[in-house]
Amino acid sequence: MKGKFITFEGSEGCGKSTQSKMLAQFLESKGYSVVYLREPGGVKVSEKIRDLLLDAKNKISPEAETLLYMAARSEVVNEIIKPALTNGKIIVCDRFLDSTIAYQGYGLGIDLKAIKFIGLFATCGIKPDLTILLDLPLKKGLAHRKFCEDRIEQRPMSYHRRVRDGYLKLAAQEPKRIKVVKVEKEVSVTQDKIRKLVLKTIFRGS
Repeated sequence: MKGKFITFEGSEGCGKSTQSKMLAQFLESKGYSVVYLREPGGVKVSEKIRDLLLDAKNKISPEAETLLYMAARSEVVNEIIKPALTNGKIIVCDRFLDSTIAYQGYGLGIDLKAIKFIGLFATCGIKPDLTILLDLPLKKGLAHRKFCEDRIEQRPMSYHRRVRDGYLKLAAQEPKRIKVVKVEKEVSVTQDKIRKLVLKTIFRGS
């Protein structure tokens, strides 16, 4: 595929949405054709699934939760990601398959091999060219979100610790794709680190 696929990952409150949007705006200012997405979401069906998943009133089993995330992902891959990559666009996405591995796999104990197998089907085999893993101490991240807890944010600290540890394991397994970026106090400092990594990825082999 001609385009580039950049994803953002990280634990709750690490600043993914802010940093990913800033990056998309920066790339657009440089003349690139950019598609910005969030997961779950991006298309009508996926946004409805997002509402189900994040509503704190809903009780959802770990297995159903995993499959709902995959269903939402499949829709956005087929409707937006595949066509955009074919047309040479740069996609900046707030979360992708790594989130399911970290949150439902390492966090909830769903079999990692099963997640990766279903994930291969749901994503049509598409993998990010670069994944920015924003790393922030858990207490700092969750403190930022204490007034707007969704169903996932309400889980205990032990769960969020497993998620963060899972992300770091993924980064150790795929160091070429997943780059750990320590979140700095100043948003602009973190963004500068991200831009340097992204520009290397975009220009590599082009």
